[in-house]
Amino acid sequence: MHVNQYAYFALFSRSTSAAEMAAVLGLEPDEITVRGSRRTAPNAIPADHCWKIVCREPGLRVDEQVARIIERLAPHTAAIAALARSLDTENGRSGAVLEVVRCFNDRGAEQHDPSDATTEAPNLFGWHLSREVLDFLQATGAALDVDEYDMTPDHAED
Repeated sequence: MHVNQYAYFALFSRSTSAAEMAAVLGLEPDEITVRGSRRTAPNAIPADHCWKIVCREPGLRVDEQVARIIERLAPHTAAIAALARSLDTENGRSGAVLEVVRCFNDRGAEQHDPSDATTEAPNLFGWHLSREVLDFLQATGAALDVDEYDMTPDHAED
């Protein structure tokens, strides 16, 4: 089965830009979105400004991707928590999230065959969140959002 997965931690806001968030944190994001930015159709127009630290490294389980993100963010936990609380008071539509995105049967993704014992490929299907990650989410008030999509051609349009 083909699996494409990645994770990111994001701070998002309707009024505070990603550049402003980076200035407060002293940490540049890997990716940003700009609220209301124009994109070529049919892509959605972002509803929020977003500051993201991302791990898209192939061959890692989700928990390994998340661990790499948290390692980068851990020294900034207090600042992230303060900023997330400040953003949350803006209008209730701002804050922090740890996002996991997984696409199964995505033909452009890496192949994973759990029944093939001859390869040393990691099992990409199972994952867990460590106490360190849960503590970080608690400290920053972040939500956990997991999106999983079946990209099989018969289901891709659903």
